Amino acid sequence: MFDERLQLFLLNQFHPQLNNHTLIGKLSRYRSINITGDWRAVFSEDNANEIKIIIFETLGTHSQLYK
Repeated sequence: MFDERLQLFLLNQFHPQLNNHTLIGKLSRYRSINITGDWRAVFSEDNANEIKIIIFETLGTHSQLYK
């Protein structure tokens, strides 16, 4: 399922199905997208040297990631 969402992400990072959003609190330097109803992918962005670099940091269920 992640592969399908990654392809969608590559086409449109802000597609409504992804629910791409900034996280808060101790994860405020990260963003998250929906993989399935409960699974999320947390990623960081770096725009150094005019090149956007996206690093997917972790995958997990909502309860695993946001304890």
